[in-house]
Amino acid sequence: MSISGYEHPELGPAELVEVGDGVFAYIQPDGSWYINNTGFVVGRSSVISIDACSTERRTRAYLDRIASVTPSPVTMLVNTHHHGDHTYGNSLFSGATVIGHENCRAELIAAGTPRDTGIWDPVDWGAVTLAPPTLTFTDRVRLWSDDRPLDVSYVGQAAHTNNDSLVWLPEQEVLFCGDLLFNGGTPFLLMGSVRGTIDVLTNVVARIPAATIVPGHGAPCDYRLIGTIIGYLEFVLATAGRGIEAGLSPLELAREADLGEYAGWLDSERIVGNLYRAYADLGAAKQDIDVIAALSDMVAYNHGRPLSCFA
Repeated sequence: MSISGYEHPELGPAELVEVGDGVFAYIQPDGSWYINNTGFVVGRSSVISIDACSTERRTRAYLDRIASVTPSPVTMLVNTHHHGDHTYGNSLFSGATVIGHENCRAELIAAGTPRDTGIWDPVDWGAVTLAPPTLTFTDRVRLWSDDRPLDVSYVGQAAHTNNDSLVWLPEQEVLFCGDLLFNGGTPFLLMGSVRGTIDVLTNVVARIPAATIVPGHGAPCDYRLIGTIIGYLEFVLATAGRGIEAGLSPLELAREADLGEYAGWLDSERIVGNLYRAYADLGAAKQDIDVIAALSDMVAYNHGRPLSCFA
């Protein structure tokens, strides 16, 4: 079922989609910067949430939608990775155990509380405080919603980040894959690995027999999106190879690059950050990228304007 919900005047309402028996995806349009998907699993007396939202306003709207389905409390909250759109709202899940990979906890602590940096349009973050995972794992952990399992597993290497985790519900054949997949938006690999993401999508995600995949941004989908994203990542690597050979910087190369079929995807400026990472993957730059420099070059690619953010 699909239920219209909290109104975002700029973008339209969030949508609650039942993707499996008692399993819901909360889809926030338009899926651009800091506007992510979440989801939850309803048990007889408790709820497990997959990710939080970026701001107090958005997270409270999400909690209201959970309450519209069940009066049961959220007792566990899984973070698929550390980025703020999936974790800044953690502190609003009162009483819930926050679960994430060990690197997710470390990276979230290192990043600290949200603040405006000038990279993105200013955001009203609201009353959110730092709430990193308090239950961590290195490989995998199995959670239970009544007698139904949720298998939470680290993907094994850097991909979107260094701490991406999958949430697989085998009985419902539903996979929450965090930001390993974007549906209609440009993937972002600056803090991970282009090559690593291709490997994970090919050898991990594609081998899970999911009937429904909930990406980190954009509408729920099936396995066909995997090939689409791999195609984009291969395009990034091929473009980077040509830029390295020509002696161009990632920003110079991005300005010359023809995005072709990917030009209409949201947040196309991510090509700059992705090329930074591809240069490192191909051995033409250090793995320890200056993230602020890369983000600043994304602003430069955007004609000097802060990146659009409607969070």
